Amino acid sequence: MARVCQLFSGSSGNSTFIGNSDGGILVDAGVSAKRLSAALTERGIDPESLSGVFVTHEHGDHIAGVRVFCSKYNIPLFATRGTLEILERDGHINGKFKTVELDYGEIELDGYKIKNFRTSHDSAESCGYKVELPDGRKAAVCTDLGFVSEEVKKALCKTDLLVFESNHDIDMLKTGIYPYSLKQRIMSPIGHLSNDACADALPLFVKNGVTRIILSHLSEHNNLTIYAKKAAVSLREYEGRDGLPSHRRKKAGRGNDGFLKENYAEYLHSGRGKTKGKIPARRLCGI
Repeated sequence: MARVCQLFSGSSGNSTFIGNSDGGILVDAGVSAKRLSAALTERGIDPESLSGVFVTHEHGDHIAGVRVFCSKYNIPLFATRGTLEILERDGHINGKFKTVELDYGEIELDGYKIKNFRTSHDSAESCGYKVELPDGRKAAVCTDLGFVSEEVKKALCKTDLLVFESNHDIDMLKTGIYPYSLKQRIMSPIGHLSNDACADALPLFVKNGVTRIILSHLSEHNNLTIYAKKAAVSLREYEGRDGLPSHRRKKAGRGNDGFLKENYAEYLHSGRGKTKGKIPARRLCGI
């Protein structure tokens, strides 16, 4: 069975497993190798079964465990040229594991077809990933982007499961503790998607085949799970003239909450409360 599990998410670290019972890949390794290994083992995933670690960009919350984790298990690292150059410059590549430069074409790795796509973020050369698993099902990871470009839209349509950013509530960010310069950076075209920006994008994806969405990279200081979920459930354009297929409207049952249960199957907790920024084992998602 295909499995997608967001092991960690948020400013304290990010990592998502995409695979099945035989192995798979990681998108990002933004916590220590020790924590990452423990999270995988807790979910019955052998770290040595991984075929590769695919890095979205060079920020610490996405690459903190890369050097030790890839060295320990001899796992190849995949990233864009810009990201690899920064990782090498900063000592995250030590010659003990293979590195592979990605150029936005599709590659095949142990039965997985992986294609990266450009995202807009304040980094050297950030990207997202779309993965076709051996059984033909597709999953994508798209976080850390200031806006949803046409390239992103094209990449994410016709995906079975989508991990998608819903970083901040705009009012919480504006009135929060962050310095003005950081607030401006987060809200910029090379920053992060707000709950509203996320919600604006979701109808297009749902109308084009996406059936499960994990809201990701929720800010601990500038968001709440309930705010992100409320924005997503509103479905914005899905009011009467939405173009939502009739069979999905019937499945929705009593309003938008029903639609949420059918189509937005998993939600990432914001880091407030018991879950502390990661999806517990019971939220492991089979697609």
